[in-house]
Amino acid sequence: MLDILLNAFVVLFIVVDPVGVASIFVALATRTDKAGATRMALTAVVLAGAMLVAFYLTGDTLLGWMGISLPAFKIAGGILLLLLSIDMVFARHSGLRSTTAGEEYEARHKQDISVFPLAFPLLAGPGALTTVLLMSAQASNEVLFWGMLLIIVAVLLAAFVSLLAATWLRHLLGETGTNVINRLFGLILAALSVQYVIDGIRQSFMPA
Repeated sequence: MLDILLNAFVVLFIVVDPVGVASIFVALATRTDKAGATRMALTAVVLAGAMLVAFYLTGDTLLGWMGISLPAFKIAGGILLLLLSIDMVFARHSGLRSTTAGEEYEARHKQDISVFPLAFPLLAGPGALTTVLLMSAQASNEVLFWGMLLIIVAVLLAAFVSLLAATWLRHLLGETGTNVINRLFGLILAALSVQYVIDGIRQSFMPA
């Protein structure tokens, strides 16, 4: 049980990527004072949390409505997270975890970036939403259910702290340091995402 919770925490933390989001936040919020940046960070974390918790609580129902089995979703989710990990390893930016060029241009000309692009897609993007759906599918008992929920809260708190310390982190790590951390996280995420695919394939052939 502990290994399931630890696995879930590592995957969600890497996918949300508080350090990487903080670096982007600094670049997009250059015209905002400290009070405004704090307000945007809090708003973004609350909105992202609402989306992630909603997906977590409705995960089983959502999959049931669409007629998607858990093994199928594990395979699809694993592939999506694998693509995300490849972006991280090669320090590439895609719509899975960051803004596109057009979205970044739009964000730079907005006063308030808390909803877009900070809450979505940076904090609660496709990868994070997929991860919490996988977490909900693994919550087979009450302990796991509440443990997974606490993991979501813990990761969002880490993201909030990172956003508050965004300027300091950017000066400390720089572009190179951020990319090195993301590459290391990407390698770990690649292995975990492949495991999701293997588990999904194995469960698909298990007798009902």
